[in-house]
Amino acid sequence: MNRNTFFTIAAVLLAGAAFLNTKSHAADFPKGSPQFTANYAAALKAGQDTGKPVVLIFSAVWCPPCQANKRNVYPSDAVKPFHDKFVWAYLDADDKDNVTAMQKYGVTGIPHIQFLDKEGKPLDTAVGGTSPEEFAKTLGATLKKSGS
Repeated sequence: MNRNTFFTIAAVLLAGAAFLNTKSHAADFPKGSPQFTANYAAALKAGQDTGKPVVLIFSAVWCPPCQANKRNVYPSDAVKPFHDKFVWAYLDADDKDNVTAMQKYGVTGIPHIQFLDKEGKPLDTAVGGTSPEEFAKTLGATLKKSGS
């Protein structure tokens, strides 16, 4: 292998590693997305403080269905009416800070979406990719279960 090929391969590998190690930040979400926190404890506290149910989304940058939901479902017109009715948390499944929460809710596959009442008690769970319309139906049913 010549020197240029080596450096090209090394650059591609480093770029890929950097991409896989990035955490989701608010700037990473498409315009029109709900306001997400990336902190589990903060989401639970916000649910208690506001009286709103909580949506915990366990996801990862390398997960195609997770990224499809992020791009197409959460900012969709079908889901927008629910943005202000919930506290939203987008939790990176690869972040060691989220391991305890993942264990608590039995996360074995992602996207794993855990719906909680304002006190943090589980109401429902959805696993896998979804359509905006199906997710909106789930959010509506969750609101009814939560009494909101």
